[in-house]
Amino acid sequence: MPARATTGRLSGCYVISLRPVGGHGAVRRAAARLGARTLALSPWRLDALADEAARAALASALAAPRVVFTSPAAVAAAAALQPLRPRSRQHWLAVGAGTARALRRAGAGEVASPLRMDSEGLLALPALHGVSGLDVGLVTAPGGRGVIAATLAARGARVLRANVYVRTPVPPAPRAVAALRALDGPAWLLLSSGEALEHVLDSLPADAVDALRRAAVVAASERLAGLARQRGLRVAAVAASARVADLLAACTGAPTTP
Repeated sequence: MPARATTGRLSGCYVISLRPVGGHGAVRRAAARLGARTLALSPWRLDALADEAARAALASALAAPRVVFTSPAAVAAAAALQPLRPRSRQHWLAVGAGTARALRRAGAGEVASPLRMDSEGLLALPALHGVSGLDVGLVTAPGGRGVIAATLAARGARVLRANVYVRTPVPPAPRAVAALRALDGPAWLLLSSGEALEHVLDSLPADAVDALRRAAVVAASERLAGLARQRGLRVAAVAASARVADLLAACTGAPTTP
């Protein structure tokens, strides 16, 4: 980890990131600006799919009247399989601003995204109400964000799921486990994925889990906060969204003591 900064609202603190392998850069840079060090604890790596089944599922999903993209990784993997160009009278939606930016870069133009950038915010968008009897394409990966498909199905939609990448679990990096055990300052766990949290807790050695439970959790939603509490973690704050800036803003405004 980089040398600790000596100034900033999180000076002397650690930020624990559960992003995929290679995906911690934004957290690391933003945390460093606040004086914090980042402990990268990846639960998996992201691998794009390019087989015929993935291509066929994507073609069906992109033909639906409503199309939902769940992450920038889903956009990148889909764009590698076929051009992303909305048809007339379609509604394309992104779970957050980062996914919407990725779609614009891929040539999809403007797409709808919620102010609250999580599954609940996405599902509150007007285009995903009144979908009974409609096809809704879901461009995503196996696992994760199950609430989207379940809620759309409960609203009467036929969900056409296109898994365009997979999360391949990786064991905890020995260096990250050692750093977790050796934490010598206040620590914030940034929680934006319940699946990532479950995997990390189930794969870490018991003493490292104990160290993680001493961190203060900043959750991206009330749902994730509830999951953290169920797993014995201490929730200090619920952020305005899953954006790195919002998660870190919640760290600076929340207490660090139980």
